[in-house]
Amino acid sequence: MEAQIKESEMKKVSIIIPVYNSEKYIEKTLESVLGQTYENIEIIVINDGSKDGTGAVIDRYAARDHRVKAIH
Repeated sequence: MEAQIKESEMKKVSIIIPVYNSEKYIEKTLESVLGQTYENIEIIVINDGSKDGTGAVIDRYAARDHRVKAIH
């Protein structure tokens, strides 16, 4: 019989995603990571000076989900 693990006992996993001009792909990437069953995560998205709309996309995700941190 499997023991039930409380979320407070789960280790936090940091996922670091570097991006540059990734507007076409970052939304699908973030949806995939946020859809994982392991929920005790922080997603750090580092925007390396993108010239497209990448920054706006990651800001939108950071505003709606506390696990996403945007670094510009």
